[in-house]
Amino acid sequence: MKSIILILVTLSVVVSHSAVAKPDHDKPLPPGLMKKVNQGKPLPPGWQKKLSPGQYLADDYYYRSTVLKKANVDGIITVQIEGTIVELYEHSRAIVRILEGSR
Repeated sequence: MKSIILILVTLSVVVSHSAVAKPDHDKPLPPGLMKKVNQGKPLPPGWQKKLSPGQYLADDYYYRSTVLKKANVDGIITVQIEGTIVELYEHSRAIVRILEGSR
């Protein structure tokens, strides 16, 4: 009986913690980097490290991308960002997979 209660309490803590987690896709680029991007300069080396399935593509990166394939029936689009091809959900910008890197 005690183990069941312990499991239920643990599950409620895990569920409540994940429910309040804020997605990363609302973070803008730092001001200095945004200034360089607005001037047409390329993104810094290492920005690809921020791309992984399940993460959200930042708005700044999305606006610099080129859409290669429009949304399919699942709402997944394919974009290219400076040589990196990424599939993501169009509306949430959650990354599904990274198809090709520039390196």
